[in-house]
Amino acid sequence: MPRHRTRRSALSGLVAAVVVLLAGSAAGGVYLVGHSPDDASSAAAAVSSASSPSATTGPSEESEVDLDAELADALAPLADGADVSVAVLDTESGASAAYGDGTYDAASIVKVDMLAALLLQAQDEDRELNGAERAYAEAMIRRSDNTSATELLKVIGGEEGLDAANVRLGLTGTKAAHAWGLTQTTSADQVRLLEAVSGADSVLSEASRAYLTELMGQVEADQRWGVSAAGTDAVLKNGWMPRTTTGLWDVNSIGRVRSGGHTVLVAVLSRGHATQEAGIGPVETVAKAAVAVTDAAGGSG
Repeated sequence: MPRHRTRRSALSGLVAAVVVLLAGSAAGGVYLVGHSPDDASSAAAAVSSASSPSATTGPSEESEVDLDAELADALAPLADGADVSVAVLDTESGASAAYGDGTYDAASIVKVDMLAALLLQAQDEDRELNGAERAYAEAMIRRSDNTSATELLKVIGGEEGLDAANVRLGLTGTKAAHAWGLTQTTSADQVRLLEAVSGADSVLSEASRAYLTELMGQVEADQRWGVSAAGTDAVLKNGWMPRTTTGLWDVNSIGRVRSGGHTVLVAVLSRGHATQEAGIGPVETVAKAAVAVTDAAGGSG
């Protein structure tokens, strides 16, 4: 993703506020989960208050800064507590930021990619999805059903079919695996996938985009954590998976939210958590930090 710059006056207070939020999440290695709706609004209010430019701000504080660097500063308190990568894009202002460029296990977020591949194939054949394909797709996205995902991977031609679709979708850092949860991907690629799902400039047709978005807006209530903490009207897919080699968990979340009057795409990938529940708090905190950075940039003019 391109590096973006904005005015420091709009972001200097923001970084301090997010550092406080992150430090609170990471203190002692304990992460809190099951936040009430008031938690997200309180955090947003704190960031909004802290990021308001001071009336006494001088010209020396108006230098332009790199949003990637601002995001890195905001996430620094988690550096020793989690292995995480995040990418964010404000689709209206164009502000974007990224932290971490490594590859991660996709876990169940790959199911969005798999459905996109199926929809591309159906478009190529000028047909609608059949009943079985729709059943697999809906169970796979709404309930994160693994058996349906395995069957649908066969339909699209296995990992070779998924890799071929990803070339068309512009995913340059994603490599499919036969054991689909082990597909390797990057947060930047996941934002590109979200752009394909959400934007008009896409190889996916309007009907395909609408179908994918509909399903991602209907995931079961107990799976609506993650990037949903960063805004409203969330359309998302989460992934979580224990690694047999380490016993530690991958916890990922990708999706679209509304924040600051804008539509924002967010992808958070993480690994090395003791449990799934232990990973949810950091993922949500990182998502909120990333969206706060682009909110400040979009509002700074």
